[in-house]
Amino acid sequence: MSALRWAFALGRSGRRKLVAAAVLGGLASGAAVGLAATAAWLIARASQHPPVLHLMVAIVAVRAFGIGRGLLRYAERLTGHDAAFRILGDLRVATVERLERILPLRSRRADRSMSSGDLLSRFVNDVDGLQDLWVRVVLPYASSALVGAASIGLVATLVPASAVVLAVSLLTAAVVAPAVSIRATHGVTARIATRRAEQQSLVLDLLDGATELAVYGVLPERLAALEAVDRAITDDEARGAFAAGAGAAVAALAAGGAMWFGLWFGAGAVDGGSLAAVSLAVVVLLPLAVHEVVGGLAPAAHTLPMLTASAERMREVFDEPDAVVEPLAPVPAPNGPYGLRIHDLHAAWVPGGPEVLRGIDLDIAVGSTTMIVGASGSGKSTLAAVLLRLLDPTSGTVELVGNDGECADITDLRGDDVREIIGWCAQDAHIFDSTIEANLRLARPTATFDEMHDALRGARLADWVDQLPHGLDTMVGEHGSRLSGGQRQRLALARVLLADRPVVIFDEPTEHLDDATAGELARDILAAVTGRTTIVITHRPELFDGADTTLRILAGIGCG
Repeated sequence: MSALRWAFALGRSGRRKLVAAAVLGGLASGAAVGLAATAAWLIARASQHPPVLHLMVAIVAVRAFGIGRGLLRYAERLTGHDAAFRILGDLRVATVERLERILPLRSRRADRSMSSGDLLSRFVNDVDGLQDLWVRVVLPYASSALVGAASIGLVATLVPASAVVLAVSLLTAAVVAPAVSIRATHGVTARIATRRAEQQSLVLDLLDGATELAVYGVLPERLAALEAVDRAITDDEARGAFAAGAGAAVAALAAGGAMWFGLWFGAGAVDGGSLAAVSLAVVVLLPLAVHEVVGGLAPAAHTLPMLTASAERMREVFDEPDAVVEPLAPVPAPNGPYGLRIHDLHAAWVPGGPEVLRGIDLDIAVGSTTMIVGASGSGKSTLAAVLLRLLDPTSGTVELVGNDGECADITDLRGDDVREIIGWCAQDAHIFDSTIEANLRLARPTATFDEMHDALRGARLADWVDQLPHGLDTMVGEHGSRLSGGQRQRLALARVLLADRPVVIFDEPTEHLDDATAGELARDILAAVTGRTTIVITHRPELFDGADTTLRILAGIGCG
């Protein structure tokens, strides 16, 4: 339950409305119980054929309870769902902010947790599923507690023994029945969340790698694994449904017991003269009305193990270590244009793990072009991650050098401030399944059409875009599938140019391109970033022979 309390603590904006919804729910349920009790008394009293004026108060009460029940229930649902969505919004925002801080490290995990499919499942299934905690658990229990206490008090004024029976039956329906339901599952519902995450991950793997899996003949094996997980989920859900039925059966038995014992004790009170005959109908039928309200608690509580598992999976995301630690008192960045000074830099992706970079020293002058070369896995991209404040160095310094000679260690700057100065163009820069314009505006949402065309012109894409029937409104397809490899890289280059960062890092910009296209793109990159401080990470140094400085990294160690 600590995980559920943790999730509840994150959702602050909807708490007041949640309390209001609980009160409205209690009033709506009270109106339903009041309607049943008043109608029972009215029917019993009408059977004695009294003057109609003796029934007017009860008739008006029946109408009031009937109308009030619908209006109050509508208000409770409106307020309750508003509160749940506000809390859900808080959870989503907090989760996205947390993911931003852990994503650079999550791909380094040895297990499959925190993979793309697993994170998607946590963000969609687990976060969205937590709204049931407030709408289907917290609110029903709160309103049931209010109406149950009021009903016990009313019956106590008529037949105290029946009130005791009613209290015991309500506790049975609200506590014992859910306990039986949860016990019968033996942790099945808690496993469903984990297995759904596994299923989500397998589905994403199949969709992303279907062609390769089919070519190498392992697609049937992966489909069989997905089918096995699906069967396991179905079996778990079937056992969960049986357990929920067991809890509902206990709640139904409690309701029946309350009615029959109420009839027994009420009849005794009528015979003893302490209860009017017409009030016996209230004592007998009121427990049924109250149990109709409480009867939904067993299925609601049955979801608690699954909700707890979802909350625990979300808490794991928040417990992941930060890739970088933001400074408590960040310093302002020096005035540009900028150079960089790297001294004795060491870095590791896993805290306490092997160092990927060891003793890197490099001075990058303002407006110069520096080429970082080395074999795959030597640490080139790790260096880029450190410069972008996506990874903290284990030791050493990286200083941002201003035009006036003022320096600032990047670990003393806010990460967002560093990335406002240093731009990045990755070898696999993500192209969104949207228009060319939308992909460009990712770099600068307020950019004008002239500014976007200037960026496209710098990337040698303007003429091609102008010839398209829809121009900037052309859809590029998923991951830019409607573009060639060179066009995708040039669109990423245009995005970097539009962002207009004074320092730019290109990470393998000519990867996966043929020699002619790669050479042409390399020349265009150098021409487009003239005057900016540029770092090019590549294993094809012959394409960037105009670089001012070259750093060769061998197994994490820099060699001039």
